[in-house]
Amino acid sequence: MVSKPTVVVLGTGGSISGLGPDRLDYVLYPEVGGRLKIEESLQRIPEVADIASIRSENLVSVGSGSVGPNIWLELANRINSIFQLENDVDGIVVTHGTATLEETAYFLNLTVKSSKPVVITGAMRPPSSMGTDADLNLYNAVQLASDSSAGGRGVLTVLNQAIHSGRDVTKSDALRPETFISPDWGPLGYVDSDHRVVFYRSPERKHTAASPFETANRNTLPRVDVVYAYAGADGLLIDAVRNNQSDGLVLAGFGAGTFTPALESAAKSAVEQGISVVISTRSYKGRVVPTPRKHEYGFIVSDDLMPPKARVLLTLALTITSDRDSIQKLFNEY
Repeated sequence: MVSKPTVVVLGTGGSISGLGPDRLDYVLYPEVGGRLKIEESLQRIPEVADIASIRSENLVSVGSGSVGPNIWLELANRINSIFQLENDVDGIVVTHGTATLEETAYFLNLTVKSSKPVVITGAMRPPSSMGTDADLNLYNAVQLASDSSAGGRGVLTVLNQAIHSGRDVTKSDALRPETFISPDWGPLGYVDSDHRVVFYRSPERKHTAASPFETANRNTLPRVDVVYAYAGADGLLIDAVRNNQSDGLVLAGFGAGTFTPALESAAKSAVEQGISVVISTRSYKGRVVPTPRKHEYGFIVSDDLMPPKARVLLTLALTITSDRDSIQKLFNEY
């Protein structure tokens, strides 16, 4: 008899565990409801026992608006510890709120030190609601983490049956279940309706075991802030970042990375002060490309990383270097 894969499910809270006041509530549950423990979420899908041997832990229980660097470090260290100390574990699932899921996914994509599957999932409709997506998303995540073909592709997300790279995925709709997309590249594959895991491509950028970033001995991370360009913007918010002596700044510019003269001047001053400045775009898709002027001013370009993802990479880059060219190389490779 072939043994089933072993999957560890780590719960962090979010809508996938949320409990609202009634079956038609899709909005109030984060404010007025409770949360299921991960064991209770798994009890809702007994079919999962047919595909994997499950272990579960409640790491934290928060809405993902409360997730940030401290929980990122805790999560990365716990995942790495499991893979190092529990050799029989074949994959890990993380349940997570959808608000910051894309940032956690990319952070783990850069800090997990294993080629085994790590899958993040969540839900747009809580388990207490009519038409919830919580149960199927969790089942599909366990199925994906159990599948050997998911290994070596970096940290993955699966919601609404679509598999995305943790690097590329973003939340595109505030309320709809089909919210998670990869704007430039599309999904990697699907956990499809015939109960098969099917892949059509793999990420090209470096990730996980190929990453130089370490979290094991860190209690804090560098501070990186994000400032968005808008018509008529002055340098007020960048000056606030400078006065705070933040370690880095991501500037979400217009189009392929342009901004008002006042923002450009303030960003140049930030670089002169020793703050690493990455130019991203507030546009939905596309790359920010290097230009002689950006290079002259000491700016780093984000390539196709959206501002929240650029912040994650800059945060980790600053743990190993503050050299502009070295950080640019990391943005070109990761």
